[in-house]
Amino acid sequence: MCFGPGSDDFRTVYGIVNRAQIAGIEALQAGRTGEEVDRAARKVIEDAGYGRYFTHRLGHGLGMDGHEQPYLVKGNRKPLVAGNSVTIEPGIYLPEKFGVRIEDDYAVLEKGLASLSVRPGDLVVLKG
Repeated sequence: MCFGPGSDDFRTVYGIVNRAQIAGIEALQAGRTGEEVDRAARKVIEDAGYGRYFTHRLGHGLGMDGHEQPYLVKGNRKPLVAGNSVTIEPGIYLPEKFGVRIEDDYAVLEKGLASLSVRPGDLVVLKG
């Protein structure tokens, strides 16, 4: 969501972050590691030339503590299991300009995923 129409640069970055999130969602499944899921989304952002502006992990587990294991981040080689609930939230943050983060939540099932959040597929523009 953005206030006002958003610049061409903003719309370009939004598109990259959206594609990165889709890549992360497609990689999310039982048996994959947090590192593998993070890598799938991060590659989209890196290939677009914005890697240094994605400054956090792709996601984390949701539970009683809010931010908890399993972390979707480089170095986490623990396999995901059915029952894990996680965020998928890639972002690009351009200093002095703007930032884009898209977050949705998923439950890992034995086969597939269940979406735990709903958002429109396209960028929502609010009157600024």
